[in-house]
Amino acid sequence: MTAVRPPRERAPTWPGYADLLDRAATTGPGPDGVELERLRSFGEQAAADGTTLRGLVVHHLSRARAAWPAGTVEGERALAAVQLAVEALCEGYERAQRLAVRQEESARREFIDDLLYGRGDPVRLAERAERFGLRLSHAHAVATAEGPVRYAEGDSVPRRVERAVTGRFGERRILLTTKGGRMVCIAPGDRCQVLAYFAEQAHAATGGGRAAVGRPHPGAGGVVHSYEEALQALDLADRLDLEDPVLHAADLLVYPVLMRDRRAMAELVRATLGPLLKARGGPGPYLETLTAYFDAGFVTTRAARHLSLSVRALTYRLRRIHELTGSDPTDPRHRYPLRTAVIGARILRWPEEEVCTKAQRGGGHHIGVR
Repeated sequence: MTAVRPPRERAPTWPGYADLLDRAATTGPGPDGVELERLRSFGEQAAADGTTLRGLVVHHLSRARAAWPAGTVEGERALAAVQLAVEALCEGYERAQRLAVRQEESARREFIDDLLYGRGDPVRLAERAERFGLRLSHAHAVATAEGPVRYAEGDSVPRRVERAVTGRFGERRILLTTKGGRMVCIAPGDRCQVLAYFAEQAHAATGGGRAAVGRPHPGAGGVVHSYEEALQALDLADRLDLEDPVLHAADLLVYPVLMRDRRAMAELVRATLGPLLKARGGPGPYLETLTAYFDAGFVTTRAARHLSLSVRALTYRLRRIHELTGSDPTDPRHRYPLRTAVIGARILRWPEEEVCTKAQRGGGHHIGVR
């Protein structure tokens, strides 16, 4: 019983192919240099359009059979055998290509996981990095970008950003990938323009997403450190409602310093702002007022305009904060502790994420972050 072959895919035909075959059959000359280059260009375009090698070759072999001058039965059989043989060769070639791509993708993903999480032997990791164009003996910096949805490698947005970056700077010593639903770019520490351009392209491609750039650090551990800085910058931007589309970890170093002792910061927040919990409507409006007042440089008119309040209403809130907490936002002596406590509350997401630890604190309260 003859096996039923799957239908062959539709493939485009080079426009000059019929004339080429006719000329070769009647006068003898094959394709000249110009025609061969046009065929190469046509093959490139067909590949870009998603046509497989097998489909392209078999389709043109079929056209050649149709245009072949009438001859012997043996000649027809030979041509049919050639077409089947070439088709099988192409199928095997494509099968090997698919396997190689899967293996390459698996090795690349494993390397990226080990690199960004700091796993594996550093010497072996450095050797593997050479294969992907990175020299871990040098300093590297990492930028990461997020948008309205989570992205995976191969999605249209990461591909668009990658084409833009590699089209301008090339692929050498630059690694672009996705991790945790975000786009990631790793570049040498002395090529900050690569990461700046990546952040710009990611912001545009995601329709206003945010990017963060870590500081350059040496070695494989430096990549991990820079990546963590970039992630921390994105987290801080979310907690502090920062509006900058591109954040630089170097500009936000004061916040990790403030939060180095989380327990002490939690106690400062509780002691300084805890009385606002007694206010009607909760502490939210007062924290918002303090943030606007500090961001406005202690100018009440500017802060009131930002909050869409009257100056009188803003002044009343500031006075009420003084009454409840004992700290006067308009007094320079009280501003630094208040501002530090407000920053800590925003980073700790107080009071939403306040947890009671009576067993540890003897009935007191401790503020933590999940």
